[in-house]
Amino acid sequence: MPESLQTFINIFQGNVKKIIIPKIQRDYAQGRSTDEIRRVRSRFLDALYKAVTTDEKIKLDFVYGDMSEDGILTPLDGQQRLTTLFLLHRYAAWKENISPEETSCLEKFSYDTRPDSRDFCKFLTTAEVFDRENLFAEFETLSAALENLEGFPLGWKKDPTVSSMLVMLDAIHEKFRGVENLWGKLAGGAISFYFLSIKDMGLTDELYITMNSRGKPLTDFEHFKAEFKRKLDALDRKLSDRILLKIDTAWTDLLWTYRDENNLIDDGFLAYFNFLCDVILYRKGDTPYKKSRDPFDLLEEFFDARALENVAFMEKSFDCWCELAAQEKISDFFAARVTKGSRSDKTVNHHEAGKIITYFDDADFFGDCVKSFDKNFSLGKVVMLYAFLIYLLNREKISDEDFRRRIRIVNNLVTNSGDAELSNSTARNNGNRIPAMLEQVDNIIRGGKILQRKEIQTKNPYNFNEVQQAEEREKILWTIKNPDKAESLFELEDHYLLGGQIGVVGLDCPEHFAPFISLFKCDYDKISCALLAKGDYWQVDNNGWRFQLGSARPQSWQNLFHKSALVKNFEETKEILWQILRGVKKFSDAYLQKIIDDYLADRESKSEFDWTYYFIKYKVFRPTRYGRYWWENFSEEPYCFVTLSEQLKRSTKSYQPFLKAAGVGSISPDEWGTRLYFGDFYVVCENDSYVVKNSATDAVKDRLKISQRDGIDTEDRIEKFKAWIKNF
Repeated sequence: MPESLQTFINIFQGNVKKIIIPKIQRDYAQGRSTDEIRRVRSRFLDALYKAVTTDEKIKLDFVYGDMSEDGILTPLDGQQRLTTLFLLHRYAAWKENISPEETSCLEKFSYDTRPDSRDFCKFLTTAEVFDRENLFAEFETLSAALENLEGFPLGWKKDPTVSSMLVMLDAIHEKFRGVENLWGKLAGGAISFYFLSIKDMGLTDELYITMNSRGKPLTDFEHFKAEFKRKLDALDRKLSDRILLKIDTAWTDLLWTYRDENNLIDDGFLAYFNFLCDVILYRKGDTPYKKSRDPFDLLEEFFDARALENVAFMEKSFDCWCELAAQEKISDFFAARVTKGSRSDKTVNHHEAGKIITYFDDADFFGDCVKSFDKNFSLGKVVMLYAFLIYLLNREKISDEDFRRRIRIVNNLVTNSGDAELSNSTARNNGNRIPAMLEQVDNIIRGGKILQRKEIQTKNPYNFNEVQQAEEREKILWTIKNPDKAESLFELEDHYLLGGQIGVVGLDCPEHFAPFISLFKCDYDKISCALLAKGDYWQVDNNGWRFQLGSARPQSWQNLFHKSALVKNFEETKEILWQILRGVKKFSDAYLQKIIDDYLADRESKSEFDWTYYFIKYKVFRPTRYGRYWWENFSEEPYCFVTLSEQLKRSTKSYQPFLKAAGVGSISPDEWGTRLYFGDFYVVCENDSYVVKNSATDAVKDRLKISQRDGIDTEDRIEKFKAWIKNF
């Protein structure tokens, strides 16, 4: 196929006498104002600028055209590029006062789409807009200077090609105003393109009609593919041909299952390519955080000094899914290994041997990526998809049984690593953790080993939650020693209150596994009361003010059962839980109620009414919220606290339960619900009394003293308060 390398100047020195954009072609589009076109324009001008300011000349894509016998070229493909080159050369001639003899080529380019477009092209070849000292003098933009010239009718601006050219001229001036010897660099071949005549290609004018009948601009993906091909060609032409063929065939077939509503795979391809580019960055110890993820910017990252290595990784990372899809549906592959769970609905989670439970919204991590990577594909999903990718890339070396065990470890680590760990920000505590996480995943999936921090090769060794890593190491050894009990451990892990972290139950007493599951099939409120009857199972934040107990909401138990460096008393929770689990195989609400009734009867017989008694006896102490309470001074004033309606702070919905239990008056939202109002007075609860105060002056009106022994009530203060307040 004959082809020739041309510049905009020297193409007119051969057989081409004129270039005319025909009526059938669409308008010039690269100056339009849409976001997509702005990106295309910016990228194209950046590429041209680089060509004239560095030693890296640029070869644009092929220009195809129909050549008449009298030398008139009508472009079939390349109209947009040729028009931009025409405008760039026109600008360079203006800027550097190039003689008419040298710029005669500009007169040979025109549009035949509309009369206004044709006349404007002619106008540009004769217009003089530059003051040699001040560019275009008093005008802020080149387009404004042109519009001010005699011979520029206002009607031209209604022509979409003309208005688009004006925008492009302004963009060219903004970009190239400081480039010296611009015309000389253009004439010297800094920017060139390949030209092919359709007749030389053995094609007819019918192809011209067919290719232009669609009347649609190229999509971002088509631009991306063209740029991708250009960069691949520069690396290795044979490699480029192979990769582009796969994109158009095997990889398209792979993504077809996940096509969009327009039956396109474009976004799916770009989404997975984005994922791979992020992985490449992470494996270099870098992060995509706050970097542009525009596909064309990704190409610049991808084609770095390791371009060949990156291409090889990309090819293998697509091909492994193709190989899988040839054997079974990808969705079936995931369905056989992953099931969706819930952290709020205890009826959803169902343990299945050989499968993990994910709390993400899609169990098909690959499909989720290609459908929504740029929308809500979290860092946790990135790590999980990477784990599956590593398995597929090494499938011949890893048995299916080993993988199912190892992906459970990764899933537990991801599930129990919060935002503090699943962070790719260098500004966060302990920095970007994802590179070390991927290194950890690599080792787990390939060899089943969890690296110690000192063994991590990545510059920043911090990765998954340390508590969970320690637990997973213990479980690996435990399952090796107790293979007959491994499945019961996995079933416990899959309980939705635990989500993989079983430390509160522990490995020392596997006979507790099944009873725990049985216990939390019972009423959660009864469980909380029964546990408290056994002892103080609550946990307290390191600030010493916020206390966590169980409630009717699952989240309260999840908080209790997940060990954190920010919370104290985890071991106390574990001890009380063990007390209730010990010796019981199956729990029921009736069994728990008996524990509660026996406790209350014992306290009443002894006239010992500590805060625990009130908590268990009166439902108002146990709102259906987060199980959070605020004590200013628990050890000195155990009767002075408020229930919290929010996780971390007091609010207008908080209340002092010893006041609310009266069932009369109104709790004020002020002072976090610690005042009960009656007309002109309010009541507060102190550690050993109720105090009535004047609302206007805060003067004490009356006091109800509560009998105590060693700081513990010897009478039910709530019943006494109810009787007293009625007569107030």
